[in-house]
Amino acid sequence: MTVIRAQDPLWVRWRRWLLELPRVGKRIILVALDLSLLTFALWFSVSLRYNELYVPPDWWSAFLIVCAPLITVFTFAVSGLYKLVTRYLGYQGHTKIIGCIWLSVLVWSLLVFMFGQLGIPRSAILGYGILSMLLITASRAVAALFLESAGIRVSKLGVDRKPVIIFGAGRLGVQLLAALRRTYDREAVAFVDTEPSLWRQYVAGLKVYHPDRFGHLIERHKVREILIALPDERRRERRRLLRELQTHAVEVKILPAVDDIASGRVSVTDLRPLEVNDLLGRDKVPPNAELLARKSRDKSILVTGAGGSVGSELVRQLLKQRPRKIVLLDLSEAALYEIENEVLEIVGGWRDGLPRPEIVAVLGSVLDAAMVGETIGRHGTDVIYHAAAYKHVPIVEQNPVCGLRNNTFGAAVVAECAKAAGVELMVLISTDKAVRPTNVMGASKRLAELILQDAAAGGGSTIFTMVRFGNVLDSSGSVVKKFRRQIRGGGPVTVTHPDIIRYFMSIPEAAELVIQAGAMAKGGDVFVLDMGEPVRIDDMARLMIRLTGLDVKGPQNPDGDIAVVYTGLRPGEKLYEELLIGVNTTATEHSRILRSDEPLLPTAELERELEVLKAAMDMRDLDTIQAVLMRTVEGYHAEPVPLQHEDEPPVKAWAPPSSRTLH
Repeated sequence: MTVIRAQDPLWVRWRRWLLELPRVGKRIILVALDLSLLTFALWFSVSLRYNELYVPPDWWSAFLIVCAPLITVFTFAVSGLYKLVTRYLGYQGHTKIIGCIWLSVLVWSLLVFMFGQLGIPRSAILGYGILSMLLITASRAVAALFLESAGIRVSKLGVDRKPVIIFGAGRLGVQLLAALRRTYDREAVAFVDTEPSLWRQYVAGLKVYHPDRFGHLIERHKVREILIALPDERRRERRRLLRELQTHAVEVKILPAVDDIASGRVSVTDLRPLEVNDLLGRDKVPPNAELLARKSRDKSILVTGAGGSVGSELVRQLLKQRPRKIVLLDLSEAALYEIENEVLEIVGGWRDGLPRPEIVAVLGSVLDAAMVGETIGRHGTDVIYHAAAYKHVPIVEQNPVCGLRNNTFGAAVVAECAKAAGVELMVLISTDKAVRPTNVMGASKRLAELILQDAAAGGGSTIFTMVRFGNVLDSSGSVVKKFRRQIRGGGPVTVTHPDIIRYFMSIPEAAELVIQAGAMAKGGDVFVLDMGEPVRIDDMARLMIRLTGLDVKGPQNPDGDIAVVYTGLRPGEKLYEELLIGVNTTATEHSRILRSDEPLLPTAELERELEVLKAAMDMRDLDTIQAVLMRTVEGYHAEPVPLQHEDEPPVKAWAPPSSRTLH
């Protein structure tokens, strides 16, 4: 509850008192105000017609005079006008007022003529409608202005308000300005927009400037915060602005699209810090609704690794397509619990009367062939999305046996069970690190691809396909989360190498890609996304520092806030990633998804190498493991890095094949 302080000016106390009134109290005040204004409008109209102060000559005339405002107020109430919030009445609210007034004038005029007019002139009826319309709409505008802007000059009353600039003078910007005027911590000093027709104009009482004026406005008003209020369709424009703002010591906050705001109107609390998707140079890939539904609607779907970053988003996206059943499979009890509860809450909130999908949670490993086969058979699985994998390059590099067993042989188990059960489709979630890998994680995923390619080449009713994409924004272990945490902690921000680059996409986009690519699969396909331009991680780190209002500390700026420190490439890490092994790509039904024709191994050779690899893993024979990977995975080469096993003390780095064996 807002505290009413005695030292506040009277108008501030009145404003707070009105805002704190219960809804019924506010409606009573509005009805009383409307009755007063409507009665005055009618009396003034009749007096103007007779050119004297009008006094009803008899009780019947007085009755007709009283009926007019009562009928109008009743019309307001029936139309729901009193349920609208006065501060946010807007165009539709004022249109409703005008319509209700003229409807009530029509009803009242019929009543007047039924009683023989009784001295009420016809011109007064028209005058009552016009004057009532003006008075009621004006009263709402004045009330909104008072309630919205009574706090605008609070800074002059001893409250220090932070000057801010709003970028975007459209609907979101205007709503954000209205929200700021209801608070006491920020004061908008200007709009900035790229639309030429708005320059030097006033929007909601605030002047709109050209983007070139940013520097002048920041210096003039001592601005330390920029608020961005742009819809998603202006995302590219937003990113250009962010890159330009990095030269200014300002903090940037972003307002989501109004459709994403649950309250239905903008609030200052909806402002959020910069996210990585705001900083990177790629637009969202538009989904194809028909592709999304083709292999999802009314299907029984198994998602392995359902509690992971991509797996959980896959489940959310699949729910929108109304499958018959979703089976959630994960080795982590905590992750499985979280995604199951989330999905049950989503499904429980549906009120459209359509059948709800059955949700089944299965705790277990994809290496458990008996459990995987039983799960597929029991639930009549039609489609499998295989997202269960270890993905962190340095950890898998230090634990190669565990990584290969889960990523490669786990995929083999699921593929074998899917083929045996006659599953319609299996989609493997792969990675750009599978292309000419320098690490075990990438090699393990390429081997998994080869296994599915071989399964597809062997025929059968099951379609096997793979989807390969780059880094997923803000997934578990994401570099962006690390940068954000380091910035909050005062730095330094650690980057492995000044020239390292990566491709990025959002988690929802990755999940949509997987679903759509699976719908286009014919068997053995490797799908890749047109990822746009890669991003230098160093640039991203520096941009994140600057756009949180801090300076990068370095030789040219020793007094800066946060330093960027280069730690060197981690075990198995590459300076850049690729998405294609070969150059043979073809277009698909989706404009941003490509089908790649990748090489595969003969079945006999692949089976032989997998047997050798499995035996070497059982023996912890690192040399043989490395030799198999080098023979089977195109372009694979191991970097000499420190290696530590799951259950062994540190040992020497991997070296060219020799007779060294771990026992």
